[in-house]
Amino acid sequence: MTAPLAGIRVIDVTNVLAGPFCTYQLALLGADVIKAETPGTGDLARQLGADPKLSKIHMGASFLAQNAGKRSITINLKSEGGKEIFRRLVKQAHVVVENFRPGVMDRLGVGYEALKKINPKLVYCALSGFGQDGPMRDAPAYDQIIQGLSGAMSITGDQESAPLRVGYPVCDSVGGITAAFAIAAALVGQERGGEGRFIDVAMLDSTIATMGWVVSNYLITGQVPIPMGNDNFTAAPSGTFKTGDGLLNISANKQEQFLALTEVIGRAKLAVDPRFSEREARKKNRQALTDEIEPVLATRSAAEWEIAFNKAGIPAGRVLSVPEALTLPNTRHRKLLRTVEGTKGLDRPLTVMNGGYIVSDCDDASKLPPPGLGEHTEQIMAELGYSPAEIAQSRESKEI
Repeated sequence: MTAPLAGIRVIDVTNVLAGPFCTYQLALLGADVIKAETPGTGDLARQLGADPKLSKIHMGASFLAQNAGKRSITINLKSEGGKEIFRRLVKQAHVVVENFRPGVMDRLGVGYEALKKINPKLVYCALSGFGQDGPMRDAPAYDQIIQGLSGAMSITGDQESAPLRVGYPVCDSVGGITAAFAIAAALVGQERGGEGRFIDVAMLDSTIATMGWVVSNYLITGQVPIPMGNDNFTAAPSGTFKTGDGLLNISANKQEQFLALTEVIGRAKLAVDPRFSEREARKKNRQALTDEIEPVLATRSAAEWEIAFNKAGIPAGRVLSVPEALTLPNTRHRKLLRTVEGTKGLDRPLTVMNGGYIVSDCDDASKLPPPGLGEHTEQIMAELGYSPAEIAQSRESKEI
């Protein structure tokens, strides 16, 4: 079977993370993603990452993370010739994704209103920090700014450390996933009715939308969310516990799971202790319960307790480092990581992540490595009908 988005052409006019992460998801599902980049510099992520040598050749590790499977064309959208190349590209496209500040594409003459005249079926997604309208539309936005404004930092950490930044660019990632979901839905509508769509995705909106439980507790009950560190506010014992070797997350959220836990650790009397016998009582006496449990956990390692608890139907798992998580047998079995060959600047295969899902009978997403800046410019222009002489002229005129 072909990939779900095989035959779909996406024009990616995005930078750094949220936008490229969105279009990477589409590429993983089989879309032909053409990355339209500024000549000479390209995506800023090309210059970011932990390896200065790769950044120097515009193949930064941050870029490699979410651009495999795409093709790159350089287009100078400030030149009339460049705009014409872009318009011709859009004529044959199904989707355009951009993450400039609101109004930039319109000022260049290649915003949605202009493009839909040449391609009425176009799905156009504008991804920004605060949306295309509203009082903050023109404010610059990076992931950490959104983390702070969304309230996410206020509930991350504990009473001493909060507010605390989440340890990876979660708002960029959430914004990208949200945009990819909306685009996929719009493509279904495009197929059914032939109409195009304008999609306005704000990272701030997307992030707050994922905070459903804590937001709902406030909206419905008036409970103001507070930072609780590694404890789960919905239940106890539910959080991170010390063991004889390593930390262990335990989520005994149901009554039967708590009863099973008391049996596994050999402390059945805790089940009839009035401080712990019922769910709400356990939440009120969370620290006292932890003080009862951790001395027993100290007798064995986190790995041993993980096996014992899971066998008894109690959700539990070690707290791992990123390298450890990537080498979990389950991670390998699920093929979350994949390798691509031929990446510029690397003398070895590049390992990148898949999308975190498995689509049956489908493994034909693009195997292209992350592209060099403008690597496919001539190939793509030839597909658009430009002759070798016209391509040479465009390059001479600095349109590409």
